[in-house]
Amino acid sequence: MGRKHSSPIDRPLGLPLQDVYKIGGVRIFLVGRVDTGVIKSGMVVTFAPQALTTEVKSVEIHHGPLPEAVHGDNVGFNVYNVSVKDIGRGSICSDSKNNPANETKSFTAQVIIMNHSEQIAAGYTPEKVDRRSGKKVEGNLKFLKFGDAGIVELISSKPMCVEAYLLFKK
Repeated sequence: MGRKHSSPIDRPLGLPLQDVYKIGGVRIFLVGRVDTGVIKSGMVVTFAPQALTTEVKSVEIHHGPLPEAVHGDNVGFNVYNVSVKDIGRGSICSDSKNNPANETKSFTAQVIIMNHSEQIAAGYTPEKVDRRSGKKVEGNLKFLKFGDAGIVELISSKPMCVEAYLLFKK
C-alpha cells in the first residue's frame, strides 16, 4: 500500500529538525518531519540559519532504510561531517540546489495584537490594517495595542530562518 500525501513533492525541501542525536559516540542522527519536497541519500542539503552544507548518508523511517522521504514523513537521517554542536532543534534542512533556506535578520509580517496589555512600539512606524481585508486604514501611528492588526518589520535578536509564505503555502 503506497503512502498518501496531501502536498506535491515538487516543492523545495523544507525539513525542520526536531532533534539531533549522537549514537555510539560517532554517528549523528537527525530527526524531523518533511514539510515540503523530498529528501534522499546522496542529496546535498543546507542547514539554516547555520549555512552548513553537507551530503545525506542515509534516510530511515521506523529503524528501516527508506529510498526517499516526502511531505508528511517523520524521518531520521545521517549526514557527513556534522557535529551535534553544529546544528540543533529548530534548524531547517533544505535542498542546496533548489531554493536553500537562509538566515534571516529581519522580515515583514502582518500581526494581530492579542492578549497583550502594553502598547507595542519600537524604532519602526507601525502601519495599521483592517483585520478582515488586510488593507491599510491609518498612517503615521506611534504604536499598536490590543486588538490592532498591523504590518511590522521584525528584527531577530538571534539567528533564525523565515520562509516566504507564497513559496511554501500548503
